[in-house]
Amino acid sequence: MTHLENAIEMRNITKRFGKVVANNGINLVLKKGEILSLLGENGSGKTTLMNMLSGIYYPDEGEIYIGGEKVEIQSPKDAFDLHIGMIHQHFKLVDVLTAAENIILGLNEKTLVDLKGVRKSVKEICDRYGFVIDPDKKVYDMSVSEKQTLEIVKVLYRGADILILDEPTAVLTPQETRKLFEVMRNMRNDGKSIVIITHKLHEVMEISDRVAVLRKGEYIGDVATDQTDPQKLTDMMVGRAVRLNIDRPQAAEIKERLRVEHLTVTDIEGVKKIDDVSFSANSGEILGIAGISGSGQRELLEAIAGLQKANSSGRIVYIKPDGSEVLMSDMEPIDIIKQGVLLSFVPEDRFGMGLVGSMTITQNVMLRSYRRGKGPMLDQRFPKNLSQKIVRDLEVVTPDIDRIPLRRLSGGNVQKVLVGREIEQSPTVLMTAYAVRGLDINTSYTIYNLLTEQKMQGVAVIYVGEDLDVLLELCDRILVLCAGKVSGIVDGRKTTKEEVGLMMTHLGAQAAAEVKA
Repeated sequence: MTHLENAIEMRNITKRFGKVVANNGINLVLKKGEILSLLGENGSGKTTLMNMLSGIYYPDEGEIYIGGEKVEIQSPKDAFDLHIGMIHQHFKLVDVLTAAENIILGLNEKTLVDLKGVRKSVKEICDRYGFVIDPDKKVYDMSVSEKQTLEIVKVLYRGADILILDEPTAVLTPQETRKLFEVMRNMRNDGKSIVIITHKLHEVMEISDRVAVLRKGEYIGDVATDQTDPQKLTDMMVGRAVRLNIDRPQAAEIKERLRVEHLTVTDIEGVKKIDDVSFSANSGEILGIAGISGSGQRELLEAIAGLQKANSSGRIVYIKPDGSEVLMSDMEPIDIIKQGVLLSFVPEDRFGMGLVGSMTITQNVMLRSYRRGKGPMLDQRFPKNLSQKIVRDLEVVTPDIDRIPLRRLSGGNVQKVLVGREIEQSPTVLMTAYAVRGLDINTSYTIYNLLTEQKMQGVAVIYVGEDLDVLLELCDRILVLCAGKVSGIVDGRKTTKEEVGLMMTHLGAQAAAEVKA
């Protein structure tokens, strides 16, 4: 194979951060008109490797060839000049600007900006590849899927022939994912070369032509997608055979720990996000919450945590281990803590709500433990010891817990810190929203086992997930939401994927209501 058949060739690429070797002598090829899946556990060096292609990092050793020509990529501008565009896991958009304004932002136009011309070019790109986007829509009015579409259109407008997508389906519904894959195939057929970083093995099998695997910063190898399967890819990633099934033991004692009665939550425009929801969460049990994206899962957990205002007639009651009750309705989070409610919450938005990206691991752990200090003095030894325990137990890859900002870690390692911090608070109620989103399969199963351990220790676990197969394997009961209403609560051991899937839709919810009546 000649270099001209390759869109990109990376030779002996090495990148170090202090004592940590993120990439070690990696050789990677991306062919023209191909979709390559880049696979590996969290912290294996996938995003770091691609950041060197997009100009964010510069390799300590090695060479990069584009179309057979050796190049130097020292900045994102150099990458754009070489027709390389990267769509990051966390979008780089300005909320108060329109789609068209975001697209031209930073292009250093020397003349008056021709927004009419931009709109025309955006329409041509959309028509060519199957995108749907309104150039005049403000980013803050867009769904997650629309924002991602805008990011892709932005790099195409700037002339990208090589696209790198970092966890592109992490926050998409199955329907949105299928639409994205259609667009990716259209781009490939048009001669574009695409790298997709993902942990979802069924998506790897569906969309990619070839799979390259990294493990602990080393290049393990590549394989044609039609010549492998999820189990083989998992074994390549982890370096050993991994058992892909979840244990679901039965707790000896189950007691009511949290009771929600007739809860309604409305947004600022008066739209009901949660409509008359009632259920109980029990200690010694994992209660799964299923529903199509946007069915009220986030609002429900945030209302319980005191982060969303609920209706005055709704009640959220916490039952302490001694049997006494605490009415949590209308309480602020600080008041919930003062009432002795041992509640931990892993939110959907890692940095927007759960963690501070500019702080270190130790500082983020201290945000949950600073009240242990006496008087004005902070107890710094406890959060440092706890940080070391989280890093050790969950195998968080980081050069330093006290110096490196959390935003410098991979998305999976950030999620490990968040989950580990909340579990280490010794809660009696643990709520998680998409706890394994963006995690590799091995780490995902580590999280499932942690949640099961919490359940067996008498914790009431509420698990919001998007993978129905996991919900049916992990959860003891499953509450199904449809458009903010409860369409049913089923036994996780006895229900089927089809039954839950039907209940998630308006049609299924109506049928369930009729059966109940």
